Amino acid sequence: MNDATKTTIPTVSPQVLAAMGGGEIAYVRAIKSDDLNRLFPQAPEIQPGLDLFALLGADGTPILVTDSRSTAIANAWEHNLTPVSVH
Repeated sequence: MNDATKTTIPTVSPQVLAAMGGGEIAYVRAIKSDDLNRLFPQAPEIQPGLDLFALLGADGTPILVTDSRSTAIANAWEHNLTPVSVH
């Protein structure tokens, strides 16, 4: 491959990436109850090993935690946020 055919991949800083979609996009992420207090420090201790779903703002700000993916998605729509899934 010569220089004329190289493709440059643009990079985006973590700060710029976090700001993209602010106030418009929310992420639905599957979590374990073991990780609950890391994302939601104010949450009470609950049984370990439970499957939960977190709704996070585009910048990672915690919004909601629930045991139902559909509830997390519905909450995003209620707040005029477009939900996307993170794996």
